[in-house]
Amino acid sequence: MAFGRLGPADILERHSFMEPTHEPESLSPPQIAAIRRSMTSGRMALTRRGLLRAGGAGAFAIGGLGALSGCGIPPAGRAEADNASEDHSDDERRVNFSNWTEYMDVTDDNKHRPTLEEFRRRTGITVKYTEDINDNVEFFGKIKPQLAAGQDTGRDLICVTDWLAGRMIRLGWMQQLDASNLPHAYTNLGKGFRDPDWDPGRAHSYPWTGIPAVIAYNKKATGDRKVTSVSQLLEDPKLKGRVGMLTEMRDTVGLTLLDMGKRPETVTADEYDAAIARLQKAADRGQIRRFTGNDYTGDLSSGDLAACVAWAGDLIQLQADNPEIEFTIPEAGYMISTDNLLIPSKARHKKNAERLIDYYYEPKVAAKIAAYINYVCPVDGVRAELAKIDKDLANNPLIIPDDEMVAKSHAFRLLSSKEETAFEDKFAKLTGV
Repeated sequence: MAFGRLGPADILERHSFMEPTHEPESLSPPQIAAIRRSMTSGRMALTRRGLLRAGGAGAFAIGGLGALSGCGIPPAGRAEADNASEDHSDDERRVNFSNWTEYMDVTDDNKHRPTLEEFRRRTGITVKYTEDINDNVEFFGKIKPQLAAGQDTGRDLICVTDWLAGRMIRLGWMQQLDASNLPHAYTNLGKGFRDPDWDPGRAHSYPWTGIPAVIAYNKKATGDRKVTSVSQLLEDPKLKGRVGMLTEMRDTVGLTLLDMGKRPETVTADEYDAAIARLQKAADRGQIRRFTGNDYTGDLSSGDLAACVAWAGDLIQLQADNPEIEFTIPEAGYMISTDNLLIPSKARHKKNAERLIDYYYEPKVAAKIAAYINYVCPVDGVRAELAKIDKDLANNPLIIPDDEMVAKSHAFRLLSSKEETAFEDKFAKLTGV
């Protein structure tokens, strides 16, 4: 099983689904539509927790879509041997790190980032930390020209979602990591994260966090009845018209596939079509109230939605605000994706970046990040350290999954560009988005 923010992907699938290496990388209209869903209402949009911390304001640039839809990536990736450049880490004691908003601990006055400052004190390496990743596609459009030209992007470390990480690795634009600089990361990486199909053995990446999609329900709205399966969401007459499903294709279809006894890791076109047909039947009957992005949180809290598919990071905040909110890990399993740390080709400070990755795999440091961002922590041994900060968080399976929950995690397989177009087109017709 593999743990992580899913986005629209036109990435190559390995093994039996392998396509020629140098396929064009332009985006089709269904892929662009999926990206717009994610950027405006899906997980790429500012979360409720982020809105609270940002004072209710947030805006994302979407100009990158035009560039990406209008021109493809060069068909041939660069060989990995060409990616390395002279490492200036020993002479230039710094590292440039690009990350998502709300993904790093900060003091209440927003003036200090404690873990980054501790890293500088310990190593003498200064981190230039920039929150310039608002969504995967926009960021990819920002760094693509330099990567394609074999130039330094000005970034030594980036954090992107698994679908984009896999694409850039396949194109030869990310550097292979030196395990000798990553002793904590190698030792403490959770077993559920160790071997994603898009980066076997984690040769190029380490996860920053995992993001599960599970079932949530409002006890008051269900009359204290538990909601434990996708079958119940789609077929229980007592929930009719009060069910929410997500506009993220991999989460909604992936959970439906699992409920049907199928594996998202190996889904075929026929199995996908069967899942879409099942969802369409429920929508036509009026069972599903609507397909939502992260705006489901208000409806779930108020009871307008009795039950829905939800993201773990939202649920922790929702439960803190409303004790009626519960979640369920379906017996059939749940979906998870990852946001991942990678070093771009031609980065000037590779060893410094690797040392920073390794630092965040020390359990004491990882606990501070987990306590702040409230997503699944990929670091083994973090529970005891997190308990020193907040015992409730340390015992929350949405942050530190137990072995039983890890065993139920599933990831949607990587899709070719042709598959991505077909799958997203069918899903868009279902959701009407």
